[in-house]
Amino acid sequence: MPKPARERGSRRYNDRMEISGTISVPDDEFLFTFARSGGPGGQNVNKVASKAILHWKLTENATLPADVKHRLLTHEANRINTEGELVIHGQRFRDQAKNVEDCLARLREMVLRALQAPRPRRPTKPTKGSRQRRLTDKRLQSRRKANRRGPSGDD
Repeated sequence: MPKPARERGSRRYNDRMEISGTISVPDDEFLFTFARSGGPGGQNVNKVASKAILHWKLTENATLPADVKHRLLTHEANRINTEGELVIHGQRFRDQAKNVEDCLARLREMVLRALQAPRPRRPTKPTKGSRQRRLTDKRLQSRRKANRRGPSGDD
């Protein structure tokens, strides 16, 4: 029997964040901290901590496949701190709950991108025409530079 959903802000939680039909991440792996947002906002900006900062220990996650985790670590290397946490800042909205939702949505997009394995590169050979043009250009450049040299000092 599934656990009943519980209210947390304006989002309903089932103790898991659904990424795709087969992959979900437990909510207890996410740690949110809050701070004051930068930018304009009037008098409210100095007293309300509406900026949401999501911390996710990616190295300790057991639900993601190893290849997906590796792609996330490489693609999002600039968002991973020394403790192995993926850090996402959300401050687009003036509402804290909306910023939490924004962080989770961006995290979901990152994981979905990492789920798709890159297409393997197929090496190609240069065409006969491109090789011909390259050699012709090299000969022209060589003549051009040879013409710049002055007469030899054999006289």
